[in-house]
Amino acid sequence: MPTRIEELAQPKPNLLKFPDRRSVYWLDELPTRSKNTAIVFDLTPRLEQLAQSKQSNRFLEESRRSPEWMVSAAALKACPSERVCSLALPRMPADGWQPDRPLLATLSFAGKTAKPSPRICQLAQPKQVKTLFTQCSVDSSAHVISIPITPSSRVLQLASPKQVHAQHTLARPVSWPVPDCVLKAVAGERLQKLARPKTRQALFEGYDPYRVTPAARAATASPRLLELSLPLPRKCKSQ
Repeated sequence: MPTRIEELAQPKPNLLKFPDRRSVYWLDELPTRSKNTAIVFDLTPRLEQLAQSKQSNRFLEESRRSPEWMVSAAALKACPSERVCSLALPRMPADGWQPDRPLLATLSFAGKTAKPSPRICQLAQPKQVKTLFTQCSVDSSAHVISIPITPSSRVLQLASPKQVHAQHTLARPVSWPVPDCVLKAVAGERLQKLARPKTRQALFEGYDPYRVTPAARAATASPRLLELSLPLPRKCKSQ
């Protein structure tokens, strides 16, 4: 009896036993063929059923009209009413309507030889832009016309530059000389004690961040703290 490894080592069987299939239908085996007879394939009843054309439902009602239909005798003898005749008339253009002018209109001889009047020449000049203080003419030379304007006291007040505060001090330079007394200074014991970083135990060493010190429990708020702790007057509701 072959082992499991020998069974898995066997190649997969070739399921395409008939490589020369000349029909779209799957057959278990090819029919016998001779030189004088042709190949005849027999269809199964299921394939014959699927090959049949689909029959229309007997309850189906034809909803499409034929492109040609008969006109009834009543429609042939019908006479249109006055309303139908009025609706059948084409829509007339509105009063004052004029057809589109051609793109290239022909100019008359009078239009070609016409000379503009001085008023038309005046209206044809471009509009001059008048500014508040200057007025430039059309030619290259510009004429400056000064307009006497007297500003009000408020305008003069707003036009005056902002004054520097009396106690304003300029920014110190980035580098400045250190005096000799600072260079020779020696820190005392108190400064050295304050310069040391605060030591704090870790959480695993017994440090409790939520413990309040006795000094904080006995502390009394100053009048300034009490004033800052009050809410804003606009947020307080009047009783």
